[in-house]
Amino acid sequence: MAESTILQKLDGLVGRFEEISTLITDPSVIADQKRYVRLTKEYKELEDLMSARKEYIQLNANIEEAKKIIATEQDADMREMAREEISQAEERLPVLEEEIKLMLIPADPEDDRNAILEIRGGTGGDEAAIFAGDLFRMYSKYFETKGWKMEVSSCNEGAAGGFKEIICSVTGEKVYGTLKYESGVHRVQRVPATETQGRVHTSAASVAVLPEAEEFDVVINEGEIKWDTFRSSGAGGQNVNKVESGVRLRYNWKNPNTGVVEEILIECTETRDQPKNKERALARLRTFIYDKEHQKYVDDIASRRKTMVSTGDRSAKIRTYNYPQGRITDHRINYTVYNLGAFMDGDIQDCIDHLIVAENAERLKEAEL
Repeated sequence: MAESTILQKLDGLVGRFEEISTLITDPSVIADQKRYVRLTKEYKELEDLMSARKEYIQLNANIEEAKKIIATEQDADMREMAREEISQAEERLPVLEEEIKLMLIPADPEDDRNAILEIRGGTGGDEAAIFAGDLFRMYSKYFETKGWKMEVSSCNEGAAGGFKEIICSVTGEKVYGTLKYESGVHRVQRVPATETQGRVHTSAASVAVLPEAEEFDVVINEGEIKWDTFRSSGAGGQNVNKVESGVRLRYNWKNPNTGVVEEILIECTETRDQPKNKERALARLRTFIYDKEHQKYVDDIASRRKTMVSTGDRSAKIRTYNYPQGRITDHRINYTVYNLGAFMDGDIQDCIDHLIVAENAERLKEAEL
């Protein structure tokens, strides 16, 4: 991209940045929470672009000034310093240009959100549930390295270990924007613990990553929610047996995309505190409705993409974990590594980074930058 084109695009944003700078101090805007949050997010994005614009202008000015020194200065040391200035600026410029190109592409508005992670054992019976448990452990380890907080809201354990289903909320910086690449079917090839003949079996588990909805994203008539309480099952001492801390909500919701009224059923048994379980069940209800209402947005992205990176297609087979060969293969970008042990211990960032690069390459191509 030519220098003039980049500057034209950046200069065109200066007015909007100044306008938002004024708006976010306006009491009437601050009172409108939904608008205020949207504007402060846009302000931060534009602030980063304005900083990049300032650096870009400065680098080009430094090059021009250094060229004048080389052409007119008699002192050899001054000319050498000017040549170093040009060298450093010309090394930084193409890197900065790529950074600006990516910043100029409209960001996915969901990326900054927290996420709901759902893992379910698929084909393969007990082994699929065990593998779902392995995936949950892998993500748990990864969240620790990122400094993210995870809270399990519900789980259904497998008969031989692992989970038939486990659902948790993940909070931190850009959680959904990072984890969205994990949605899809994960396949494992290994000798199950239950296999007596030593044969390699193929099993699968599905992973769904949903952007967590904020309260003002979804309108829910809480008066129409039907609540039930029940005693939590499993280990936990006398309290679990005597106190009805588990909650179940039922809510009739009209799908705006189909016009069909659906009954949503959500259970939460995470804590021994019934009000907290109610609060978390409501959060899951908001996220479920938000996800359904935004499915058209996800489908539109998928229809434009030439690859399956970040399409939200949860039926797509995205990754294979081959234990006999110690191999991980991500089928969307032909990414293969032979560090399965470390990968299952949460060392998955390199794979996610490759997916982000592939996604950005597609977005740059679409934006014709």
